[in-house]
Amino acid sequence: MEKPSKRVTVYLRPAYHRALRVKAAETEYSVSELVNEAVRNSLREDSLDLEAFEARAGEPSLAFEDVLKKLRKDGKL
Repeated sequence: MEKPSKRVTVYLRPAYHRALRVKAAETEYSVSELVNEAVRNSLREDSLDLEAFEARAGEPSLAFEDVLKKLRKDGKL
């Protein structure tokens, strides 16, 4: 069974709030549902980023300066 939702106060810029209200009216979703979906998508993206970082943890790191030098040497800059 899903736990009840938590009530929070979020301060939005007026333009964002207006856009959310309009989107809610047009899509028949509530503002809360739209915000929850946006948060869920953001957290999902963070999770995928962390997985990618872990998968590439063993790769050698490159210094930015070295990359720039190689690009100059190769005539790409």
